[in-house]
Amino acid sequence: MEEPRTRATVRRPRLGFLGVGWIGRHRMEAIVQTGAAEVAAIADPSPDMAAEAGKLAPGAEVVAGLDEILAADVDGVVIATPSALHAEQSIAALNAGVAVFCQKPLGRTASETQAVVNAARAADRLLAVDLSYRFTEGMQRIREQIAAGELGRVFAVDLVFHNAYGPDKPWFYDPALSGGGCVMDLGVHLVDLALWALDFPAVTEVSSQLFAGGEPLVGGDKVEDYAVANLELSTGTAVQLACSWRLQAGCDAVIGASFYGTLGGAALKNVGGSFYDFTAERYRGTVRETLSGPPDAWGGRAAADWATRLAAGERFDPACERLVDVARALDAIYGR
Repeated sequence: MEEPRTRATVRRPRLGFLGVGWIGRHRMEAIVQTGAAEVAAIADPSPDMAAEAGKLAPGAEVVAGLDEILAADVDGVVIATPSALHAEQSIAALNAGVAVFCQKPLGRTASETQAVVNAARAADRLLAVDLSYRFTEGMQRIREQIAAGELGRVFAVDLVFHNAYGPDKPWFYDPALSGGGCVMDLGVHLVDLALWALDFPAVTEVSSQLFAGGEPLVGGDKVEDYAVANLELSTGTAVQLACSWRLQAGCDAVIGASFYGTLGGAALKNVGGSFYDFTAERYRGTVRETLSGPPDAWGGRAAADWATRLAAGERFDPACERLVDVARALDAIYGR
């Protein structure tokens, strides 16, 4: 008689969370909900934040920092620390053979970003960045329309992200620590959306104007709170970008990514000044068609996607090279 078969036990990836403020905890919750991975270790300078995160993963060990996370036999680390630490911490984790999911920006400059990607390639480990707007249902639908040729040749893209508020951490306003102001904080999402939706054509020319407190930004001791930029792509597409902190625009936020082609247009826009609710529309002349609308719980999808891919055994993804393309575009906007 044939003996019964037993199913091999598959070990879920063990994850460490470095930085568990609001965003870190939200991404932890999204990953926990997938069931794809186990939260093994938590580190944060604030004992209160670490304790709050521990409620989402009661079995996790609270440790002092990255070194202790790496010593806890983890397979991946989720990094949500100040921007100046992202590249160094990501490289340390990758060099230890640990996959990385990092908040944006991955690096303050293209050279920092390239160094992290190089480390991921050398370690053959999965690297991803929390470019979460890619995972809105609306942008997914718009990208599908573009890829299918529904808009024809896309010749113009308008990008906007105006935030009525500004960051509440002092390091955001120190260019040495942040790498820049509203462009680095908000514009990175917009530039990524445009290049990603168009399948990453090369950026051939960039011009920009940066302002601080309503005056042209001069010198390197401040960061911009308003920026406009024009990017020309190798396809001939013209991309216009505007982003800001504390703009008096009559609502909490104005967010949009509009794509105009020879056969029609499509746009992702926030609803009623919301940071979270979006609608996507397809345009044909004066006629509009709704592609998607709220509710759409998109905020944690990038983290959940990374955890699920890690659990499936994925390793270095060459697509992360595109992170350097976005960083180079931001460098050009900053004139460096």
